[in-house]
Amino acid sequence: MIEEKTMMKGNEAIAEAAIRAGCRYFFGYPITPQNEIPAYMSERMPEEDGVFLQAESEIAAINMVYGAAGAGARVMTSSSSPGVSLKAEGISYIAAAELPCVIVNMMRGGPGLGGIDPSQSDYFQATKGMAHGNFHLMVYAPSSVQEAVDVTMKAFAKADKYRNPVMILGDGMIGQMMEPLEFKEEVDPEQLPDKPWATDGAKNRKRNIINSLYLDNDVLAALNWKLKDKYRQMKQEEVEYETYQLEDAEIVLIAYGSLARVVSSSLKIARDRGIKAGMIRPITLFPFPEKIIKNTAERVDCFLTLEMSTGQMIEDVRLAVNGKKKVHFHGSPGGNVPTPKDIFKEINEIIE
Repeated sequence: MIEEKTMMKGNEAIAEAAIRAGCRYFFGYPITPQNEIPAYMSERMPEEDGVFLQAESEIAAINMVYGAAGAGARVMTSSSSPGVSLKAEGISYIAAAELPCVIVNMMRGGPGLGGIDPSQSDYFQATKGMAHGNFHLMVYAPSSVQEAVDVTMKAFAKADKYRNPVMILGDGMIGQMMEPLEFKEEVDPEQLPDKPWATDGAKNRKRNIINSLYLDNDVLAALNWKLKDKYRQMKQEEVEYETYQLEDAEIVLIAYGSLARVVSSSLKIARDRGIKAGMIRPITLFPFPEKIIKNTAERVDCFLTLEMSTGQMIEDVRLAVNGKKKVHFHGSPGGNVPTPKDIFKEINEIIE
């Protein structure tokens, strides 16, 4: 058994956290840079009387998740970028059927097969364009291995609370780095929430039906409005973010995930040179922390959005700012990770 405090690689830490959260079913298919998750699960699941299965494809894996979630199990799958694209249809079915599950995406560079280095080019995919229909995933974007563990534990609880898929959106850097961490809690699988809707046998009750096909327009419309109310509740109750030196900031940087760690180092450089820079780090990408950005826009000079892409989150930042202040952008696509000096140079040019 793993000690309370240990050094672990991000991918393996997420897998162990899932097990400690009560996950006993994992279905996946290998793709770099998340392969340590299924590899770890293949060893640990048998030890916990769980099920690990390497499916014949990503499409098969997500439909196995659909089945296990429908039966009431805590279940997880993981992949990377193009692999998640293949899962998209099944994720839409799961969202329509209102089933809880956890999906991990360790992003790699794209489009297409792209490359295996870290990227953040799946923001639209995770928060807006996952698949057909009107639905959202709850999306967590950890910036450290410890936070990846913490949000994995939380993801299973939120999936059950909302009967909705939850995504952990990391990247190759988070997945591959090793850091000290602590497993702060462990869930007893025998004490998980009741799921009276699950298809787990109907000997003593009316049978349950799990479905995402609605041929009656009005019934389908009612489902859409029900889902919209669910997402509204998420926006009211589940927004998470972190701020850095925001109190006196004149320029505010906005970054998420592993890139936010680089940005925090650039803030120190800026402060040492007399530039009052601060940062807002979204932890949930859906629901997005638009309120703190909107309120901050009332008193700062400008914003700088930083992403390891050509610009996706910046659209949500601009919507939150609503034209009140200028929103600048610094992008690093293709698997490139900017340095603190690169980011400081951008800050300095904006200030000048």
